[in-house]
Amino acid sequence: MTRARRPSPDPAPPARPTDDRAPLVLIVDDYQDNREMYSQFLAFAGLRVAEAADGREALAKTAELMPDLVVMDLSLPGMDGWEATRAIKSDPRTKHVRVLALTGHALDGASKSAIEAGCDAFLTKPCLPEDLHGEIQRMLARDPTGSTTPRRS
Repeated sequence: MTRARRPSPDPAPPARPTDDRAPLVLIVDDYQDNREMYSQFLAFAGLRVAEAADGREALAKTAELMPDLVVMDLSLPGMDGWEATRAIKSDPRTKHVRVLALTGHALDGASKSAIEAGCDAFLTKPCLPEDLHGEIQRMLARDPTGSTTPRRS
């Protein structure tokens, strides 16, 4: 008896090449699957992406890479996202970097505590990658003072 072979699934489409001038987004999440999912989606959308697995790595990469925006999970091992955000915002070299909290903390007061820690915006998980991309685009369209500025092409 001969078994029919199933066709191999199509490989994932290659990531769209990114422009060196494209905004750089640092994804900080302790779950590798989350980092990979968001990173691949954002890279395909034309953004440059870097990753960090915890708060300390986020601080080091923020200082080294100077991303345009950090997507910060708040529940991280060791140094959590609140503490990492406070450190980013208190460092004169990185205080201008926008921070978007992306967290499973959906209870009342979680967004307020994230904003008080220095986050510029707040999204709750689960979050579809396209919703994250939309919020990133809105944040990047504003200058650091919060007013809207035209995007450079």
